[in-house]
Amino acid sequence: MTQAQAVIETIDKLGGIATLNQINQNVFAIEDCVWKTKTPFASVRRIVQQTAGIYKIKPGLYALETHRKQLEQDGIVVQSDKNKDTEEVKTFNHSYYQGLLLEIGKMRNLDTFVPNQDKHKRFLTKQLGEIRTLQSIPQYSYPKFVDRSSTIDVIWFNANHMPHSFYEIEHSTDIQNSLLKFNDLQDFYVRMVIVADDKRHSEFVHKMEYAAFTTLRANKRVAFLSYESLDKQYEQELQKQQMEFIL
Repeated sequence: MTQAQAVIETIDKLGGIATLNQINQNVFAIEDCVWKTKTPFASVRRIVQQTAGIYKIKPGLYALETHRKQLEQDGIVVQSDKNKDTEEVKTFNHSYYQGLLLEIGKMRNLDTFVPNQDKHKRFLTKQLGEIRTLQSIPQYSYPKFVDRSSTIDVIWFNANHMPHSFYEIEHSTDIQNSLLKFNDLQDFYVRMVIVADDKRHSEFVHKMEYAAFTTLRANKRVAFLSYESLDKQYEQELQKQQMEFIL
């Protein structure tokens, strides 16, 4: 079996779609394929980018042409200028980036949580509830603060079950609503991040100028993270996982 065939078989077993991380975790278990290279992960990256029958959905996310029709029926589509504002793409993007943040948090040995109303939403072939490491939000403070944070799109928690990072994914909804939520939780030592398309950065800056967010702005409590940057950081995190030793 060739290496390309092994990658295709791996993606097929994973449901016809897989992140680069999922491929790397499973492809080397195929006994009929030999990887005589010192850089097998680089070989996998080259294969998914150059092999006929494999197509790219997003950076670090690949699928098989044989599964394209079914994946599109399931709402997993390649975004284009024509479909970017459809409900189908909005829903896919929101749960996809929630999934990426859950994966990165797990790779960094942090506990992760998504709201219970999102737990049945899909990240590729799994539900978000299967990926999060916490099935209920830790009672880290007074009930009113815990309840206020329980609808945040993704939360990372440290080993003491105190919040490490809050992430709100804003594809088309009003950024101001997330900033109001962050404003209510600003007394906690936690990173607060708005995740959105880079085109919404100017909107983020404008909303941060509101008088209601003076303290958030003055203390630089909220950061903006673009989808593109999140995609790149996910790939960088994958590369770190593949290194034998990190300085």
